[in-house]
Amino acid sequence: MSDLRTNPRSADARVFVALLVFAMAWSWAAGAMAAAAERPSKKLNFVFILIDDMGWTDLGCFGSDFYETPHIDRLATGGMRFTSAYAACPVCSPTRASLMTGKYPARLKLTNFIAGRRRLENARVLPADFKLFLELDEVTLAEALKPAGYTTAQFGKWHLGGVEHFPDRQGFDVSVVTAGRHFGSVVQAAKGDSPVFSLRKPGQSPSSVPALPTKLPDDTYLAEFLTDRAVGFIEQNKDRPFFLHLCHFAVHIPLEAREKLVAKYEAKAKAHPGTRHNNPTYAAMVEHVDQSVGRVVETLQRLKIADRTVVVFTSDNGGLSVKEGPKTPSTTNAPLRAGKGYLYEGGIRVPLIVCWPKGVQPGSVCDAPVSSVDFYPTILELAGAKGDPKHVHDGESLVPLLKQTGSLRRDALYWHYPHFSNQGGMPGAAVRQGDWKLIRFYENERMELYNLKDDPGETSDLAARRRGKVAEMRGMLDRWLRAVDATMCPPNPDYVPAKP
Repeated sequence: MSDLRTNPRSADARVFVALLVFAMAWSWAAGAMAAAAERPSKKLNFVFILIDDMGWTDLGCFGSDFYETPHIDRLATGGMRFTSAYAACPVCSPTRASLMTGKYPARLKLTNFIAGRRRLENARVLPADFKLFLELDEVTLAEALKPAGYTTAQFGKWHLGGVEHFPDRQGFDVSVVTAGRHFGSVVQAAKGDSPVFSLRKPGQSPSSVPALPTKLPDDTYLAEFLTDRAVGFIEQNKDRPFFLHLCHFAVHIPLEAREKLVAKYEAKAKAHPGTRHNNPTYAAMVEHVDQSVGRVVETLQRLKIADRTVVVFTSDNGGLSVKEGPKTPSTTNAPLRAGKGYLYEGGIRVPLIVCWPKGVQPGSVCDAPVSSVDFYPTILELAGAKGDPKHVHDGESLVPLLKQTGSLRRDALYWHYPHFSNQGGMPGAAVRQGDWKLIRFYENERMELYNLKDDPGETSDLAARRRGKVAEMRGMLDRWLRAVDATMCPPNPDYVPAKP
């Protein structure tokens, strides 16, 4: 028997064996890598559905007696419904900025819708200055998710700045947003003056946007158009982790819907008079949104990725409850007081549903007060993303609430809205601590105090009877305003006390 250590031929044999082992190892490794590439990601996906101006009671699962939302109701049945969820502002842009950054609008200096400038003649104060865009150096949710391997998309209403501040400049891989004069407000259905959309992809400079407008064909309904984009994105990215931000223009004015759906609710209103909700066109818009949610969820189920996808459904502020254009008021937020543009509950309390099949008990309900600033840390924790350590946010992760393993640490939620809203709301600030809520009006420094447990409709102002509580919460509010360096309302130099 030859000795492999001394026989020259044995050296060749050793080389052959080594090459054979290497080839087999390489083949195995290549196969493993190919299999890994084909295997779906184990990371959670996120679908965040943001509705424009949807009120707290505008869903069947939140008590509507007229609107029909079977798909959204099923989402609540399979997840957690939050009864005390709040937008960070009673109007849209500031809430959207808070969602993207986890920061209070006051800290961002973005406290009004872009580019609202309304003022009242002969008011004691002027509206505060505010930024007309989200600063590019803010680390958005999309940017924070990128290091964790996420593909990101923004479809629909952005309203955080023009072309130079579009989503592709804030970490989104693909975006479809309004451009030109339609930025901020678009028709819901394409009828001649179709909304102009910019389709932005990675690497495209802002100067290239005018070459990419997409005018929608007549008979296009925006909710359907945006849902088509969302479904396509999910299908293309089913095997990698993704964050989809689907921001409907509905149910914002102008109130427009498919005629067949409007006719359905006109007949329903006649057959069932006396319902709290009764606007047929608005009801049809709500159903359009519900159909969109149904299509998105069906896509997740068809692709077998629903179990590892977190779906969040909420609104950017309360429902429009005053006359502001044809067919309005859109809705009523009763039993809550007022609506969009006001610091009363109807303007800031919103529906919130989180469906996470492997993490949230189906049909669960959470009464803890939460805010749009909380989505940032919540999604980062669920994604296993560390985020930028220099990025300071005001939110708190909702994971303990979702898993029902604990409560939140914070003591209070805050609002700062130093503007006169289009709907009639006055400049002011608010703080909620437990069941108590204090509203401070900047125009005349009036204080209103409510116990939301006993009086969710804010019908009984307790400020005169609970002066100690007012002083305590006023102190909390003042300290918070200083901490976030809030921009306050300047006095009106032209104010005439004797003039109305």
